[in-house]
Amino acid sequence: MSDVSLTISRLAATADVHVETVRYYQRRGLMKEPRRPIGGIRRYGQQDLTQLLFIRRAQAMGFSLEEISGLLAVTGQRACEQTRQLTELKLVDVRRRLVELRTLENDLVDLVAECAQVGEGDCCPTLDFLKHVDVPT
Repeated sequence: MSDVSLTISRLAATADVHVETVRYYQRRGLMKEPRRPIGGIRRYGQQDLTQLLFIRRAQAMGFSLEEISGLLAVTGQRACEQTRQLTELKLVDVRRRLVELRTLENDLVDLVAECAQVGEGDCCPTLDFLKHVDVPT
């Protein structure tokens, strides 16, 4: 697959993204836009496909585009150390979100149980909960 020559639409389809996603990544500086030959169309190679798939995998792991830009820039002897530090920060963030999701799950379980006990004509506990506003003092 070293002789890959893809149009932008073929590149996008191969990576399972939209063409506009590829263009967006180019505008953000995550991918280079190949030179357009006179009277021709831009062609993308294996390196472009590899980079696009890298971006997709990093996003699936929860890295932001800014963080992905940093990952793409990491090179040299300290690459693994820099990547490890960024990955550790991402792990802390994921663990924090898991705690928040567990709390949300418990709240939803409670609301479902409360709604199951509501008599006809009574107020809905979920709507009451959503209407309740805690105003910071």
